[in-house]
Amino acid sequence: MADSSNAPSSFWTQANALLRKNLIFQKRNIKTNIRLVLFPLFLCLLLVLIQMLVNSELDKPSRRCGCTCVDTGNGQCETRCGIEYSTLDQAFSCPIPHPPEWPPLLQVPAQQYRAVRTDVTSYGDLPGDSCKQTGSCPVTTLITGNNQTFGQTVAGNMLSRPLNINFSDILHSLADYALGSESKTRVVSFIDSAFLSSFPVDLLQPQCLSTSRFSVAIKLGSATLQQDVRCAQGLQLWRNSSTEINDELYKGYRKGNPERKINEILAAYDFENSNENLFNVTVWYNSTYKNDTGNQPLSLIRVPRSINLASNAYLQFLLGPTTKMLFEFVKEMPKSGTKLRLDFSSLLGPLFFTWVIVQLFPVVLTSLVYEKEHRLRIMMKMHGLGDGPYWMISYAYFLAISSIYMLCFVIFGSAIGLNFFRLNDYSIQFVFYFLFINLQICLAFLVADWFSTVKTATVVGYMMVFGTGLLGGFLFQFFLQDSSFPKAGIIAMELFPGFSLYRGLYEFSQYAFNGNYMGTGGMQWKDLNDSNNGMRDVLIIIAVEWLVVLCTAYYADQVVSSGKNPLFFLRKKQKNLSSSSFRKPSLQRQGSKVFVQMEKLDVDQEREKVEQLLLESSTSHSIICNNLKKIYPSRDGNPEKFAVRELSLALAEGECFGMLGPNGAGKTSFINMMIGLIKPSSGTAYVQGLDIRTDMDRIYTSMGVCPQHDLLWETLTGREHLYFYGRLKNLQGAALTQAVEESLKSVNLFHGGVADKKAGKYSGGMKRRLSVAISLIGDPKVVYMDEPSTGLDPASRNMLWNVVKRAKQNRAIILTTHSMEEAEHLCDRLGIFVDGSLQCVGNPKELKGRYGGSYVFTMTTSPTHEEEVEKLVQQLSPNATKVYQISGTQKFELPKNEIRIADVFEAVENAKSRFTVQAWGLADTTLEDVFIKVARGAQEISTLS
Repeated sequence: MADSSNAPSSFWTQANALLRKNLIFQKRNIKTNIRLVLFPLFLCLLLVLIQMLVNSELDKPSRRCGCTCVDTGNGQCETRCGIEYSTLDQAFSCPIPHPPEWPPLLQVPAQQYRAVRTDVTSYGDLPGDSCKQTGSCPVTTLITGNNQTFGQTVAGNMLSRPLNINFSDILHSLADYALGSESKTRVVSFIDSAFLSSFPVDLLQPQCLSTSRFSVAIKLGSATLQQDVRCAQGLQLWRNSSTEINDELYKGYRKGNPERKINEILAAYDFENSNENLFNVTVWYNSTYKNDTGNQPLSLIRVPRSINLASNAYLQFLLGPTTKMLFEFVKEMPKSGTKLRLDFSSLLGPLFFTWVIVQLFPVVLTSLVYEKEHRLRIMMKMHGLGDGPYWMISYAYFLAISSIYMLCFVIFGSAIGLNFFRLNDYSIQFVFYFLFINLQICLAFLVADWFSTVKTATVVGYMMVFGTGLLGGFLFQFFLQDSSFPKAGIIAMELFPGFSLYRGLYEFSQYAFNGNYMGTGGMQWKDLNDSNNGMRDVLIIIAVEWLVVLCTAYYADQVVSSGKNPLFFLRKKQKNLSSSSFRKPSLQRQGSKVFVQMEKLDVDQEREKVEQLLLESSTSHSIICNNLKKIYPSRDGNPEKFAVRELSLALAEGECFGMLGPNGAGKTSFINMMIGLIKPSSGTAYVQGLDIRTDMDRIYTSMGVCPQHDLLWETLTGREHLYFYGRLKNLQGAALTQAVEESLKSVNLFHGGVADKKAGKYSGGMKRRLSVAISLIGDPKVVYMDEPSTGLDPASRNMLWNVVKRAKQNRAIILTTHSMEEAEHLCDRLGIFVDGSLQCVGNPKELKGRYGGSYVFTMTTSPTHEEEVEKLVQQLSPNATKVYQISGTQKFELPKNEIRIADVFEAVENAKSRFTVQAWGLADTTLEDVFIKVARGAQEISTLS
């Protein structure tokens, strides 16, 4: 392991290391990136294909302006095109220099929905519902005002003319009467849809005769339209106030068919304070069929007739019935020929492109959660990566990927001719997309704190993708198109980032669609001042949310991921090695019991040593643990769990300390506190003079960790892992290369191309060796190894032991293991941990001498001679203890002060002359025996307590 500078790596060194790692990681995922970019390209191509199919359908002769060959008289044929040569379907695209005329109409409720008496509307002057069975329900108009006589008189003039139709000039003749239709208005209105539908036109009269039905012909190009006209009885009813009318209209809305917007009343008139000298009227009009495909309700084209009827009736009231103010006809303005086109990229753009842009969100989210789930973030942090470089590089990394993605999206959409991109100003698009992808990245950082697994984050992320598009297209867009919906409500909804994105795309689509249809350009910067343009509000909302979410995400990361106190920014930094924090407890409470904690002599000596070191101004000890305690709170009815009980320990530089203990003894909890994964409940520890409670960021720069489970990127090679962590430890240039090669060689990962093999393809043993190499690279002053030799074959294990023995010369190492051989081979001192407490401390020889004051005598005979073996042992040592017996094999512990080895050999030789001895042995106490003895004794004391 090559030496490195003792100084921690700088901000830019850490940033450079992380950037290089991310670029390599990105290179390894090139196939995923290609699939990501192909998704918007696929949607754009799909829109182009749909556009081509629609255009080919619209370009068929049946939908183009009709043409015919006209004989010019000299035997030649001249092709002429126009509405007079076109069918009804072709007429839409023809030039119309002289638009047709049609009589003005009212919006009449359909027969089955006309007003009748019900439990809700119980006015006695309404007809009974039996008229619906015979199809004779009248068309009702409501009247009110300050003067009932005046109001009813004027209203009576609306329908009072006797029926007298001049069939030679039928259109002019019909202008004297109130006509209406239950048909729906259309977007293209060069003629009212009533004359193109199967519904007859209603002619309103006070009374209808049985023969009141005839046909009217309207010339439209080469076609003559025949439309039936039928009589419909008009019923005018007085109401006492406009409030009554409002109430009746409200109760009649949707009545009879809750799935459709139905109004039962033809119209309503409030003459207010009108009299002979003043005409003041308010008109309620029927908007049953409101076509919202455009920005204006086209049913308004049937409103003027309602106003004309009232005006004409008032004129007749003043001047007599012969006076009339004709509303003779309605017609569209002349227009030039058009080529029918539907810009599908603009119509479907808000929905499709919302999916395209928001799909970046789960990509960023899963990347962040992947590092969290596999604990790679904390692994990088434990090797010296600060929060600042991590946030800067990660944010810039995701921003670069998102920007390239959006740039390819816009360029490709423009290249294949989508008006959504071509017509709108590119600078507005750049600002909008740039702001939103920044907000989206910040949201991913914030939301990542809520997830612990990639699978859950992926599912939720893609639910947000499709949910945002569908909610925008099938909910939010209706509010945008409803002019009556308050602007404040729209802005409130746009606070949800998905809706603000949809609103911006919707504005682009509307400007592109209208620009393509009208032959003008798309959205320009000057258009942002338009009161109907919501882009300015969207840009402000996204920019503000970007800053707010960025700050919130960083704060949440510090509290959730880094484990800091929620008020960390208000706390002052504590002094290091402060002896005032030391407290030596002699009593310990557990439940309602109080008992004295019985400590061993060596543990007491270690505690006194720690006390003395805390009082010194300087020390050569790398690690000092002062009454370290960890208590897991009670949960689900279980009591508190004491994982670590007031541990005091001191490790000098160059010392390897081994922690032994059964599963659940608290070893991993102790290591996790030392490396910053969890906070101690009380007490503290000092690493190189820095407090683990307040200075973990500085401790990380001089610390190496080999965790119990390998924390590796599966797509990075072993060499790339070491280069990354080496750069974090401030290694550069030749020193970095040398350190990486030496690390690979030391753990037998250098030869055979293994170093350049992806870590995901390593065996379990190879991953452990790589984790050990990572923990030692860069000359860390303190190293924690949690069961480093797990899964290794004997040869690799011996090689690893040699690496650790060489590495401990200038650093302190804490090592946990279940291998007594490993502990005895590597560790200068051992500590046995049971039930969260340190039971004994010392080197292997001291522990065996202290707890192993006996020999282990084993003899195997036939079962019939077991009693003779017991007698032989009792003669050798009266205080011998039998510890094992099965099928003739017995094991005894013989106190060393009671026997001589020569006496044992002599006794065995004598026994062989009396009976058959199949095998026998005499061994000194092993470290494993010491471990079992201490662990059992401590557990018995804990049970009794």
